Amino acid sequence: MNERHKPITENYLLNDLAQLIEQSKQHVALQVNSVLTILFWKIGNRINQDILENKRAEYGKQIVPTVSAQLENKYDKNFELRNVRRMMQFAEQFTATEVVVSLSQTLSWSQICLPKTNYKKKSNCFTMKQKKD
Repeated sequence: MNERHKPITENYLLNDLAQLIEQSKQHVALQVNSVLTILFWKIGNRINQDILENKRAEYGKQIVPTVSAQLENKYDKNFELRNVRRMMQFAEQFTATEVVVSLSQTLSWSQICLPKTNYKKKSNCFTMKQKKD
């Protein structure tokens, strides 16, 4: 019998379908990670614009913890104060949207380590550095 007309066994079909499902799950996870990384950058960028560009440091000291607590209460721990400050730092380090989009397609948020942060798993992180113009 030629290869093209080989009878398909139930086990072969199940394995093939399982592989398709696993590939799709992986693709979805990558897309979700990319969208979250961009979202976190946008949040950091928005906070930085509202506080830093308007030179409202005192207001920023008050509003960032308040907004963070409100977001954490409404959504989840992703928005606790240290994470929101990390989002702000990320947006400060990377000002070009196209760079962030490119990074988000290859790295997950958890793989991005910014300067002066203390992570236990440094070996799994890609340390970000971008020259400021």
